Amino acid sequence: MKATRRQAIAMGLAMPLALRVRPAQATPETMQAAIDAFTGGAAVTEGGVELKIPALVENGNSVPLSVSAESPMTDEDHVEEIAIFNEVNPLPDTVRFHFTPRSGRATAQTRIRLNGTQHVTAIARKSDGTFHSAQVNVIVTAPACRES
Repeated sequence: MKATRRQAIAMGLAMPLALRVRPAQATPETMQAAIDAFTGGAAVTEGGVELKIPALVENGNSVPLSVSAESPMTDEDHVEEIAIFNEVNPLPDTVRFHFTPRSGRATAQTRIRLNGTQHVTAIARKSDGTFHSAQVNVIVTAPACRES
């Protein structure tokens, strides 16, 4: 039985509905794997980083975030990088900020999208090879990154 041209076009148009693919979603395990990749498996000390993000977010499409790490920012002792991780968005490694002693302060602000209620973690890598962290649990009432 041969398909007519009309049948082929109809099948081609219906194919996306038949193959409804769900977007990738991170898990706490994939977030931990991303953190381990960032730290190289080194120990992470809690504290020394301040993560400011609202604990309750009405709309996950644009969530304000600011992060800072304690450091004298000298050539011998400075923050090299701060990474933000989350456990529900499609990619757990959300954003990275790079610093040098000339930065003066290890502080950054941005807006991120959140795909639902989750933990957001900030980890700072210092020039001496140590890692410091902060974590905030964020409740999101209207998630971003999802198709209805």
